[in-house]
Amino acid sequence: MTDQPFEGVIVQTGGGVYHVMRGSDIPPVEASLRGRLKLQAREGDRVVIGDRARVEPVAGGWTIEEVLPRRNVILRRDPHAPRPKAITANVDRVIVVAAASHPPLDVHRIDRFLVIAAAAGVPASIVINKCDLSGASPRLTEVEGLYRPLGYTVLGTSAESGVGLDELRGILSEGVSVLLGASGTGKTSLLNALDPALDLRIGELSRKLSRGRHTTVNARLIGLTGGGQVADTPGFEHAGPWGISSANLDTCFPEMEKLSSECRFRGCSHTHEPGCAIRMAGDAGTIAETRLESYRRIREELQETRGG
Repeated sequence: MTDQPFEGVIVQTGGGVYHVMRGSDIPPVEASLRGRLKLQAREGDRVVIGDRARVEPVAGGWTIEEVLPRRNVILRRDPHAPRPKAITANVDRVIVVAAASHPPLDVHRIDRFLVIAAAAGVPASIVINKCDLSGASPRLTEVEGLYRPLGYTVLGTSAESGVGLDELRGILSEGVSVLLGASGTGKTSLLNALDPALDLRIGELSRKLSRGRHTTVNARLIGLTGGGQVADTPGFEHAGPWGISSANLDTCFPEMEKLSSECRFRGCSHTHEPGCAIRMAGDAGTIAETRLESYRRIREELQETRGG
């Protein structure tokens, strides 16, 4: 019977309607949220793509009776709201997508997305897209030199030429991945190139603002033909971490976490204290100045907003 209660995965949200997948060979059902669930406190949004839910039939449709505990949740801070914004739940990896140029590559934004992943306890890789554009090679080399020694996979791709797509397809082929990046970096173009059957809508880059328009409106969990699922979410410019305190921020920077125990003072903020092993490593050039600057900026924001 297809009208029996079941546990499924939220694969799309929007307008108070939740699409819940029952199985790979059965179309998802559209369900509403039980009234009492709307009153429950929950970190981030009450229901996001990737959530597992218990769904029951009601007259004329379906209702979500229970949202099951999350294995993890990707959260970001919204500067205009007191609560965090949940992006997706129960993911296996984060893919940080940046463009080699157009919009300009910003390593501080990459660092912010990496911290968001680390705060959720989810491993992350970095994709530098649009590597076919003129001048892209030096930027890719820069990012590889900065992040590969820290243990991050860095992959150069081009949706136009196909560079790096086979390797990216292999990374995405198992489990659930989420692509994080600013608008205009080509996340949707990459998905279309990886799986042309998706035929996702692509917006044009705004030349005036030098950033992409938000072509993804409703968040979706998309199954790829070659295996795996990808969370297709709206791009966003502000990548404010949530769920990590300023005191523990260094644990989200692999090169700092290893050295923090060598600081002279316990609870060192790594910003001004004498005998700080991390600051000394920065002076010696063994920790990149861009990474130290990202740490300082994020730490200040966490203290100002009391986000941790």
